Amino acid sequence: MDFPIFHLDFMGDRLLIAIIAVLHVLINHGLAVGFIPLVTWIEYIGFNKGGQNTVTHTEWDTLAHRLMTVAFIITTTIGAMTGVGIWLSSSLVNPASIGSLIRVFYGAWFVEWLVFVTEVVLILIYYLSWKKSLVSVEAKAKHIRLGTALSIFSWITMSIIVSILGFMMDSGSWAENKTFVAGFSNPIYLPQLAFRTPLAALMAGALALLLARIFTSKNSEIRIESGRKIALWMLVAVPFTLIGATVYYLRIPHLMIGNLPVAIGTMEFQSWYDLLVKFIIGAISTVIIIAGLVYFRPNLKIPSAFYVLPVLGMLAFAGIFERIREFIRKPYVIGNYMYSNTLRKDDYPLYKRDGLLAHATYSPVKEVTPENRLIAGEQVFLLACSRCHTTHGINSVVEKFEDMYSLKPNESLNKDLMKNYISHIENARYFMPPFPGNEAELEALVAYIQHLQSTGLPPEPLETSLNSK
Repeated sequence: MDFPIFHLDFMGDRLLIAIIAVLHVLINHGLAVGFIPLVTWIEYIGFNKGGQNTVTHTEWDTLAHRLMTVAFIITTTIGAMTGVGIWLSSSLVNPASIGSLIRVFYGAWFVEWLVFVTEVVLILIYYLSWKKSLVSVEAKAKHIRLGTALSIFSWITMSIIVSILGFMMDSGSWAENKTFVAGFSNPIYLPQLAFRTPLAALMAGALALLLARIFTSKNSEIRIESGRKIALWMLVAVPFTLIGATVYYLRIPHLMIGNLPVAIGTMEFQSWYDLLVKFIIGAISTVIIIAGLVYFRPNLKIPSAFYVLPVLGMLAFAGIFERIREFIRKPYVIGNYMYSNTLRKDDYPLYKRDGLLAHATYSPVKEVTPENRLIAGEQVFLLACSRCHTTHGINSVVEKFEDMYSLKPNESLNKDLMKNYISHIENARYFMPPFPGNEAELEALVAYIQHLQSTGLPPEPLETSLNSK
């Protein structure tokens, strides 16, 4: 309420964050947390295979370096930009929620920033010093230890952020005692970390298996051996991923489980829930089958195109998981503390008493009058609805009401039906927060939505409206 409203009406605010955040998570998990230790392990294998007169096995070391080149380029460009992009987009769309999270996790975020800076320095040194590591056994051993340190710092970065993500789903006892320890050790933290860690390893293995196929010669010994090692990495990660997913699922609050059909496929595709669940199972099965064939049947001629399937499957699986995690915590953006409209749960009685507009610092109107009713309705929409809905774009509020009442072409929305629905919206749509305003603001919001339906245009600015009279 103390910040200006940022709203992208053509695509929706949450989609902006989702695109940036999902891309960042895919890079962070697939090419950092899981990939760096895999690369370090391949480098170590080459080091062990080195003879008495060589520092390392050249082919294995070259493969590790090529894999690291891919990780280095993507993580330091797209990965870095999307990391900053999450902060920028979240601060624009949900400044109140970001502010609350910073206050709760200030110390943890400070440590995470220090760890992240260390991680950036380590990845630069690790990659850029690769050729120098070939001068001696001691230099190569030191380089492998550097890769191990980089792997640890990458995981620590994720482990801190996962605590904050878990807090946003279930704040646990923090609501009662408001301590950092209660927030950091929230009930979702360890189960989610137990799932994300092997998932990152599995994603890394799927990508490394494809890249190793590309970077090695056909029928070469290094292609067969490296394929088996990476496949083994994947097969080891699979059961831990499934166990972590199960523990995570069992720890999710019961009310959030009810959101799963909508979370996976949105309201329009709830009937696809079973199909999408089968797709997730199919993606994991594909990973197991391809990795199993590569490991147990190394001489089997598998078409190169099949190596793409585990990568696509894991990317889709991780993307769906992020979509689910973001949605099932609704109607909250911070569990049991702040609703998805970024209004605090404890402040609702105040808004009901005084009205939402009275406490909106940047609203041009502070109460509803006959002259400003449409402008007031627009402001109520921006404050209470725009974090998830648009006017005529993606997830349009007008289209939602038209579809809900199955209106015929050119048929107008009914004022009384809309008022009754919005005033009890949390009962009809359990993933939506209650309407926060007073009766006058409810009527203004309904009038604004009716105006949007009939004209397709925003209301005239208040000054223009008054001057015309």
